Amino acid sequence: MQEQTIPKHTNRLIDETSPYLRQHAHNPVDWYAWGEEALQEAANNDKPIFLSIGYSACHWCHVMERESFEHEATAALMNELFVNIKVDREERPDLDSIYMDAVQAMTGQGGWPMSVFLTPDGKPFYGGTYFPPEPRYGMPSFVQVLRSVSEAYRDRRDQVEGQAERLTDMLRRTAQFESQAVDLGVETLDEAVAQLHQNFDEEHGGFGTQPKFPQPMTLEFILTQYLRTGDLDTLYMAELTLEQMALGGIYDQLGGGFHRYSVDAYWLVPHFEKMLYDNAQLLSIYLHAWQLNKLPLYRRIVEETVDYVLREMAAPTGGFYTAQDADSEGEEGKFFVWTPAEIEAVLDANAAEVFEAIYGVSTRGNFEGSNILHLRRTAESVANDLNLSQEQVEQILAESKAKLFAEREKRVKPARDEKILVEWNGLMIHALAEVGVVLGRQDALDAAIAAADFILTQMSQPDGKLYRSYKDGRARFNAYLEDYAAFARALVALYEATFDLRWLGEASRLTQLIFEQFHDAERGGFFQTGLDHEQLVARRKDYIDNAIPSGNSLTAELLLRLAVLVDNEQYRREATRVILTLKEAMAQQPTGFGRMLTALNALLHPSQEIAIVGDPNDATTRAMLAEVRGRYLPTTVLALKQPGMESMLPLLADRDLVNGQPAAYVCENYACKLPVTTAEALAALLDQ
Repeated sequence: MQEQTIPKHTNRLIDETSPYLRQHAHNPVDWYAWGEEALQEAANNDKPIFLSIGYSACHWCHVMERESFEHEATAALMNELFVNIKVDREERPDLDSIYMDAVQAMTGQGGWPMSVFLTPDGKPFYGGTYFPPEPRYGMPSFVQVLRSVSEAYRDRRDQVEGQAERLTDMLRRTAQFESQAVDLGVETLDEAVAQLHQNFDEEHGGFGTQPKFPQPMTLEFILTQYLRTGDLDTLYMAELTLEQMALGGIYDQLGGGFHRYSVDAYWLVPHFEKMLYDNAQLLSIYLHAWQLNKLPLYRRIVEETVDYVLREMAAPTGGFYTAQDADSEGEEGKFFVWTPAEIEAVLDANAAEVFEAIYGVSTRGNFEGSNILHLRRTAESVANDLNLSQEQVEQILAESKAKLFAEREKRVKPARDEKILVEWNGLMIHALAEVGVVLGRQDALDAAIAAADFILTQMSQPDGKLYRSYKDGRARFNAYLEDYAAFARALVALYEATFDLRWLGEASRLTQLIFEQFHDAERGGFFQTGLDHEQLVARRKDYIDNAIPSGNSLTAELLLRLAVLVDNEQYRREATRVILTLKEAMAQQPTGFGRMLTALNALLHPSQEIAIVGDPNDATTRAMLAEVRGRYLPTTVLALKQPGMESMLPLLADRDLVNGQPAAYVCENYACKLPVTTAEALAALLDQ
């Protein structure tokens, strides 16, 4: 299509809080946000709806906007033939989930930007993802799609409505899944591990070929299975993957934090956006792997990623931003890549030689003529080549990284989506609470507490329910199951980090709201949307763990942990019903159920409870807490009672000092061993 001069339009999206929607506020498309006004407009004029769903850090969303939504003639055709609705998938995961299911059913694949055509009552009948401005690669142009869909809606209405009804019936089926009356056993775990071995890349780590996604939930499940079985081949799958990601371009070697995924099989060239949920989950898995093997590489990744999150993603008022874009100055990855000339302008010749050797920098480059930094060689091997000591090389490397990072900070940074989402904040609060107490990062723990306070004060409705999203002083949208479950689970982690009962009380309150708003008492499981949510074409249940854990997986984990802490057997029963719903699918497709499999492991594993009685400032108490926190104990809950203080927790009832000394009580399934009064004795108990 020919370039056109674009007049400065302003449409309804200018009043939205979503940065993604506001990016489209000056398109010539007459965009609506999702809502009654748009649906009524479609009904009144008997027009089909064009629904476009994306998110601010989505590269191809920006491409389709430039090619089609900013193009005057294309926009005029859209306005003539359709009511056009733009949705931020991060604000409205309910709409995204429903219509993604529909697109996948129609085309066999999905992704963003998502382009879906609906009847005026919201039922999908045709869809896809990105459509180009001209026909290419066997794909029709977007204009051809617009004309064909409009013609079908006008001239073949019966076919369109029949397709819409069939798709809508399919979308409603997830709500009809029922808990299966089958036995729970470790064979599901064993079969899932066997499937992962078959799909494992023995050379580069990860699962499948390309593109490669980090899959931290699958890696977490693998760590739990190593604990269960002691099988080193199983552990190897996690360790190789974590090592290769840490050395690759998917990890930001200068600034810390992980990009979204790798377009190749060996973790070199990433899709450059950085998402809060990825970095939260990767923080957790690297921390847990470090607890297992104490490898310095893993600890460095955790420390640097915490630094990145606190520097780039923490809002001054509390809470964490959503994402950073892949593009800057209109080019993907421009902020992150280097040429030798750029490096040599900052470093002296000797330092540049060392840095370029270690990070694989060449004149040819590995990404469009520039270099994505990746750890190609070790300090030891470069030291041998250059007749330097390893200590000298490491010193040069540390100084060079600091100088190049400072130089990079002068560049135009990728855009940042500064809305705050409860679910994603829940994942990050959970990770930072653990990192804070395991590695002694008080700044991480403080940031987690500030974020939890922010959500409870700024994102709570007058009746105590939560909002989903916050931006520019406005909290919006009823929170979803995944928001409540991720945040309540994070509050439990905050309790175990601080032993402040306020957090446990709030977690219990939110769990009761989960039952009141989302529970399916008849079939088991939990709906994604609450009772007071707007009525959509389907009220679905989400079980599949994609990039983010499903609401039902998070809820099952929350209930299992709270069941032990507050001694609530109903929680355990309902978690069991959730897990039994898709027991067979979990075994056959483990990468789609990483979090749910971890919950199944927790359900089958004997729960371990550790109650410590002592002044938290006492050296012995601190040593016992450190002994617990230094270990990877995924099915262990930890509680602390100060001497002379009563506690409502059953786990702490009748616990006291022993001969005036701090004491640790270790129990499994509520059967307790004799208390111990030293960290060394506690270590011996845990080693058993």
